Amino acid sequence: MTDLRPWRGVLVATALPLTDDLSVDYDRYAEHCAWLVANGCDGVVPNGSLGEYQVLTPEERTRVVETAVAAIGGERVMPGVAAYGSAEARRWTEQAAEAGCRAVMLLPPNAYRADERAVLAHYAEVAAAGLPVVAYNNPVDTKVDLVPELLARLHGEGHIHAVKEFSGDVRRAYRIAELAPELDLLIGADDVLLELAVAGAKGWVAGYPNALPRACVDLYRAAVTGDLDTALPLYRQLHPLLRWDSRVEFVQSIKLSMDLVGRHGGPCRPPRVPLDAGQEAAVRAATEKAVAAGLA
Repeated sequence: MTDLRPWRGVLVATALPLTDDLSVDYDRYAEHCAWLVANGCDGVVPNGSLGEYQVLTPEERTRVVETAVAAIGGERVMPGVAAYGSAEARRWTEQAAEAGCRAVMLLPPNAYRADERAVLAHYAEVAAAGLPVVAYNNPVDTKVDLVPELLARLHGEGHIHAVKEFSGDVRRAYRIAELAPELDLLIGADDVLLELAVAGAKGWVAGYPNALPRACVDLYRAAVTGDLDTALPLYRQLHPLLRWDSRVEFVQSIKLSMDLVGRHGGPCRPPRVPLDAGQEAAVRAATEKAVAAGLA
């Protein structure tokens, strides 16, 4: 990857393999990152929600980034640097730079429902570390909504270069393009991938390539090039999996799918809300259908 915008393409929000005693399996994580790139993904995003970042020690969180960089190169690694406050998020950004990464992904402050002034100050402080920042808009979970007008201001003041848009509102793509045409839109909500790709998205930060990388990459490439004859059938086949929402069950569903295709999703730390019997059956059926269709 030589693009100076390493957030473009398919970047996998990597699930973090854990052993049975809930310690991080760094060797397996390195192998997983390399496997994703070998199967067509453009890079990885460690230390996000799927990467259990909230419950890692500082030493573990640091080593996860270093492991990914050693496995696939820093230009392919865009760590999540979310933290309760901007000082800590900036420290994680500086650590990412030291490890050789070329961009980071940042949620707004998430210890409380930040107002616009707090959001602006947060992104300004982290951007001052010197790495390009990709904003992550996840209003469902953070209760802070980076609306198009706020994103345009953040971009206009030089604090962000792109946004992972997870609101699920496809109409925002067009409003963002009107207000900040140079701000790259990244698909965050998997179940509107096709719609956002048609609207001009430049990348996809995705969970399900952890289990089905080749199929997800094929879907993304077809969608962004307008090859709907290829994209639509793939989208219909994968959509039962892609439409899982951002809540904790999503982590469980991806790890279950990984297990079903032989990728060892492993346990979560701490134990998350488990899938109920109906949810597990739905994920299992959708994954097995994808495998039968040759998508794994």
